Amino acid sequence: MRPGTFQWMKSVNKSIILNKIRTDSPISRAQIAKDTKLTPPTVSSNVKELIEQGIVIESKLGESQGGRKPTMLLINHRAFYVIGVDAGPAKIDCILVDLTGSIIQRSSSKLTVPITNEQYLTILKDCIHECMQSTPMIMGEIIGIGVAMHGVVEVETGTSLVAPILGLTNIPIKKELEKEFMLSVKVENDARAMALGESWFGNQNKVDSMLAVNIGRGVGAGLVIDGKLYHGAQDLAGEVGHMTIDLHGEVCECGNRGCLQTFITGPAIVRRAQKTIAQESSMKQQLTGEKMYEHAIGGHEEFAALFKETGKIIGIGLTNLIHIINPEKIVLGGGVTKSRSLILPEIVKTIEKRALTPQAKQTKVVITTLGEDSTLLGAVSLLLVDLFEPV
Repeated sequence: MRPGTFQWMKSVNKSIILNKIRTDSPISRAQIAKDTKLTPPTVSSNVKELIEQGIVIESKLGESQGGRKPTMLLINHRAFYVIGVDAGPAKIDCILVDLTGSIIQRSSSKLTVPITNEQYLTILKDCIHECMQSTPMIMGEIIGIGVAMHGVVEVETGTSLVAPILGLTNIPIKKELEKEFMLSVKVENDARAMALGESWFGNQNKVDSMLAVNIGRGVGAGLVIDGKLYHGAQDLAGEVGHMTIDLHGEVCECGNRGCLQTFITGPAIVRRAQKTIAQESSMKQQLTGEKMYEHAIGGHEEFAALFKETGKIIGIGLTNLIHIINPEKIVLGGGVTKSRSLILPEIVKTIEKRALTPQAKQTKVVITTLGEDSTLLGAVSLLLVDLFEPV
């Protein structure tokens, strides 16, 4: 589907009706009119067009309220498809999904540094091509590509301004992908995309304000307020990994000292562990976050204590964010959260100890239910928002 060709489907009323069907289906035309305050003729005419366009289908008759049984409406989840991309920094993952987020196809490509912008874009394009070409029968029904990119992203132009772990700047992702694939492309910071994905697919849509924090090789966050991502004045909102924790700490990839992510990322946890292991230990050279966690739950007291300390540090960072943002809920994702049994209790205890008010102390902190696909589904949601939400 070419850029903008699904925009003719959209109007404020259509989007309101589509979103109502998405969230409350099966639902009747009369119920849509009642809940949205749109007139019954407006609902009927828009539903008729949506059925003709194939995105809405009719189902079995609903319960009678005294008259004829109403025909119920559902989203046709196989009407359109979306490509979602989790772009780096260690690899590029792509998925092809239907409108429910059900994954139909995957592809993946590893990244090695140093790398140039041109090399990065070539790998990105090849990975997307591989994902798309495996299902050629639905190529014409793909509405667009969503890209979740680490670092600082200029959302309007879809440009990666700074990708610190890759050492790249000013990558014209949107421009290059739209030229290559002739599809609508949305590019967003990976943590913000994850936040939107949690709001869309993680059953968080009834939460007025939600903070999602991604803790992996880096640390980023996204804030969703009333279903909308908050970007800040220059698309910098959510860079919580660069919150200074220790003025005299180690140098971060951003160039500053003592950033939060120098303490709590996977590589940071390994570096901290290596300092505590005897110089001659063979374990020191083979250490990974995953192996550390296995040893910790197997009885290695030093590693267990280190994970618990990491939980406390995360809790301090989250308490700072609670005091600044005051979200209703915090969702944690990323590879570090695989050690949830050791870090999550410490996070909760630290917030309960440090937060200013009784209500703030009870801020709900959970681990994502979307697992390792949370950022990928966040990338998908960038396109679904365009389709389902009012312009």
